[in-house]
Amino acid sequence: MSSSPTAALSRRPLMEVFAQVPDPRDPRGVRHDLATVLTLAQTAVLAGARTLLAIAEWTQDTARETLSRIGIDADRTLPSESTIRRTLAQVDANDLDLLMSGWMATRVGELAGRRIIAVDGKTMRGARTPAGAPHLVAAFDHAAGAVVGQLAVATKSNEIPALRDLLDGMDITDAVLTADAMHCVRDTATHITDHGGHYLLTIKNNQPSLRAACKALPWKHVPAVTVTDRSHGRRVRRTVKAVQAPDWIEFPGVAQIVQLRRTRTIKGRRTTEVVYAISSLDMIAAPPATIATWIQGHWGIESLHWVRDVTFDEDRHQLRTGHGPQVMATLRNTAISLLRLAGYTKIATALRHHGRLTSRPIELLLAA
Repeated sequence: MSSSPTAALSRRPLMEVFAQVPDPRDPRGVRHDLATVLTLAQTAVLAGARTLLAIAEWTQDTARETLSRIGIDADRTLPSESTIRRTLAQVDANDLDLLMSGWMATRVGELAGRRIIAVDGKTMRGARTPAGAPHLVAAFDHAAGAVVGQLAVATKSNEIPALRDLLDGMDITDAVLTADAMHCVRDTATHITDHGGHYLLTIKNNQPSLRAACKALPWKHVPAVTVTDRSHGRRVRRTVKAVQAPDWIEFPGVAQIVQLRRTRTIKGRRTTEVVYAISSLDMIAAPPATIATWIQGHWGIESLHWVRDVTFDEDRHQLRTGHGPQVMATLRNTAISLLRLAGYTKIATALRHHGRLTSRPIELLLAA
């Protein structure tokens, strides 16, 4: 999203952002405006609701005085589960994601003086529609642990063009995009740098010539930076080396080549993995220790997928109607992001905390 719309959303409450989402319904017979339905659904998800039925039950169980804080009149009929289902199914999910991207971008910070954004895709396995299970590409802010963008992959397409479309709706000026080997392609690298961003891309066998060229560099003569992590009952030793990209490495914008050697020791068993990556930032702007932090931080987006799958049980949620699955994914992303921004590190614990008192998720929504 361009800087102007993002700035316009910067100080607005989330309910006002929901009010900007176009309502596709025929106005005749509409009893609940779209912003009300989205606000109720988002608040219920913050309280731990996993399904549309749970959202409707939370809405019905919450005192009218409490709901009045988010603009729900005391004498207004509350939407039923079927109304919520039909409404979310009709929402243009990409429009919603674009607005949420701009709003969330104003609430995240920087890491080592830069915004570091991980991108990765996830299939909603339980939500099978006539076109198949929706596959979504998300952008995840390393520092905040928040989702700053999401887009559905078009039918009969893949993540590569979807990523470029996602970035078109974001301001990535001077940000660093981290991505796995799928996105280590020339068009994506060019797209990122043309939009003022930088990249850190992993290299694997989808780029055999590039990987072979990186592997053949004289790494034994390159000084290393080593970091050891002893958390989670394991010992991980990361050794990072970096060199300026030689002129004969032909890849758009590449400035340095990185070798990362991971040695894991778990219950006395040792495994070693060597990974190569390329970056459009040189070794002064991104020293080896910084690169190592960004590579490790990239897998924070996997924790996002894990929370959606395990805590919200997303892969077993068989929502199959219209844009409903993507909209629910957006509401879950937003709930996780708001909790992370509020300082919670354990999302399941945070959801239980907010679920015990109906005023708590509303307070969090109003404070966001």
